Amino acid sequence: MLIQLEPTSWTFTLIVVGGYLIGSIPFGLLLTKTAGAGDIRDIGSGNIGATNVLRTGRRGLAAATLLLDGGKGALAVWIGAMMAIPQAVEVGGLVAGAGAVLGHNFPIWLRFQGGKGVATTLGMMLGAVPIVGAMASVTWIAMAIIFRYSSLAALIALAVAPLFALLLGMTNPALMFLALAVLGWVRHWANIGRLLKGEEPQIGGS
Repeated sequence: MLIQLEPTSWTFTLIVVGGYLIGSIPFGLLLTKTAGAGDIRDIGSGNIGATNVLRTGRRGLAAATLLLDGGKGALAVWIGAMMAIPQAVEVGGLVAGAGAVLGHNFPIWLRFQGGKGVATTLGMMLGAVPIVGAMASVTWIAMAIIFRYSSLAALIALAVAPLFALLLGMTNPALMFLALAVLGWVRHWANIGRLLKGEEPQIGGS
């Protein structure tokens, strides 16, 4: 059974660090290397996320990466919530989940050169507020099917998630999801430029 911590700055720092370490596990890199698909950082965009893993032609590896990257976001939320006292469960889960997203984006093991955090963010949302996470995930899938651009689908899903939470009266999650959406958009800055120029590769493209 996990020890429940009082809501102090020190304990929340501990929870964030724990979430960061969970999120920093580079599943895309580990899976592709283990499967003999090479170093994912030398392929396509060089990103360690599922979209770039798909460029290896190994759909199973890409699906596994997607699930594991999302899973570590949800796991961090669960652990953070369990470690916080009952009055701070929501905040504990949110900050741990945010830590996982930061860990995925800036893993210490890879010299802080990680992914863009979409799957981990959505997994974190599913763990923190399942209904909002589900709505954002459905938006992501629908936009990917309609437009065939992974980055555009991610940008839209990240943008609407805080609105979903706010409409449901969930202020703290809405604020955290907004912060993560801003981070996600910043991480996709190059993709935004390519989208505007019509140069962004579509899903399944090179």
